[in-house]
Amino acid sequence: MIATSGRLLLLLTLLSSRPTWSNAELARRLEVTERTVRRDVDRVRELGYGVESAPGPGGGYRLSAGTRVPPLSLDDDEAFAVAVALREAAHGTVLGGDQASLSALLKLQRLLPKRMAARLTDLDAAVEHTPRAPSSEASPAVLLTLASVCRATERTELTYQDMHGRTTVREVDPHRLVYTGAHWYFVARDVGREAWRTFRADRVTEARPTGHTVELADPPDAARLVADTITRTGYPFYARVRLPLPPADTLRLVPPIVATHEPEGPHSTIITIGGSDPGATADYLLGLRTPVQVLSPTEVRDALLSRLEVLYRANADAGTPTV
Repeated sequence: MIATSGRLLLLLTLLSSRPTWSNAELARRLEVTERTVRRDVDRVRELGYGVESAPGPGGGYRLSAGTRVPPLSLDDDEAFAVAVALREAAHGTVLGGDQASLSALLKLQRLLPKRMAARLTDLDAAVEHTPRAPSSEASPAVLLTLASVCRATERTELTYQDMHGRTTVREVDPHRLVYTGAHWYFVARDVGREAWRTFRADRVTEARPTGHTVELADPPDAARLVADTITRTGYPFYARVRLPLPPADTLRLVPPIVATHEPEGPHSTIITIGGSDPGATADYLLGLRTPVQVLSPTEVRDALLSRLEVLYRANADAGTPTV
């Protein structure tokens, strides 16, 4: 039997872990009678925690909105996993490698037992990060606001700066946030333009909820919309390439966030991929390590053949190595 103080803490932890608990469920988890659960709930209320009685057969309980929960308790594996995730966020671009991730990590490290701190020290000694390409950083505060308005479907006034530095203010109806591995994208319906749009979160300078909730009519697949937007806009040119692979294999090789896919029978797929210049696109195609046929433009085909010719000459002139 758990002591009363420990049982009250466990009760609060259980109530914070999901929206509603029945009296019988709590009694089983706490290993007490349902009558004792009712008394414990009364004690928790006297301590200032908001616990509401939930309607329904057998009754139940839930924490009131805004109720502060007990301090977070993590076991060794959970604490280690959180610390590693925070460390990756501080080094990476999920939240722009922002100061908040590093600050949270430092606070967690001070609370860890010595054995856990030693494990993190071992991790530091063993792991190195490769240089990462510079990218724009999304503000954690903006991301939090965007996530909140998406959850509430609350019309929002968005101040946005496009890729050319032009700033506009738009009313949007939020739908989803999408992370591509390089950037966060905000998918919303532009009220003024009556069309679904994607917005780079790092270009959102301010998001102001209006307090007006809306119902979204036929919202799009957010991830697909972002992928289509990335692959169809923002590049100087596009190449069409045939791969001798089934559509499913092509999707694994070339993600939809990189190119659009057109199945061409069961054993062939045509992709459309954007590029900054023919040489860079040719390099990417060589990196696929599979036969490709460039349908257009000729500049990409010529760049690909040029690279293959250089490789051929370098190896043909090398002669046969001696053993």
